[in-house]
Amino acid sequence: MTSRAERTRDRLLTVALELFAKQGYDGTSVGEIATRAGVTEMTFFRHFPTKASLLVDDPYDPLIGAAINRQPPGLDPISRAVRGIRSAWREVPPPAVEDVRARLRIVARTPALRASIAGATAATEAVITDALAGGKVGRYAAQIAAGAVMGALNTALLEWSLTDSDDLSEAIETALGVLEDRRG
Repeated sequence: MTSRAERTRDRLLTVALELFAKQGYDGTSVGEIATRAGVTEMTFFRHFPTKASLLVDDPYDPLIGAAINRQPPGLDPISRAVRGIRSAWREVPPPAVEDVRARLRIVARTPALRASIAGATAATEAVITDALAGGKVGRYAAQIAAGAVMGALNTALLEWSLTDSDDLSEAIETALGVLEDRRG
């Protein structure tokens, strides 16, 4: 059973995606989203700090960090990150593919959102860096590995969003596979 807050958050996201599809991202205001969802703008901002966060927030960061921490510390940083992300992806329930595609497609087609995705990516990179850093891996190497992994994932996911493929896992696996094959 979902809580009232979860239902409100889901409603805001659903309404936003509908409005973005009709009016475009830039043509839709937070006020319109809130009104259509039957809440105030203040309620909107309790759930989402910005309009862009509707599309780019990543709830999986803690799961990714924990999964990377469980990987053998003797692995090189990219392998640890790849294995951790793969493990984390297997732990989450499959997302609604069309919702993910709709969100990512808007980001892929809206230049103004590139800065927002960069911010979300930086947060995930920081989680990955923290999980990798320590022991034999210095912070600098951890940051480079985190950037490489997130660059591959972002490219794969944004490109996937512009296709009709229903296989989100394949897009993620393709990105991780390229990183694993970097020496071959």
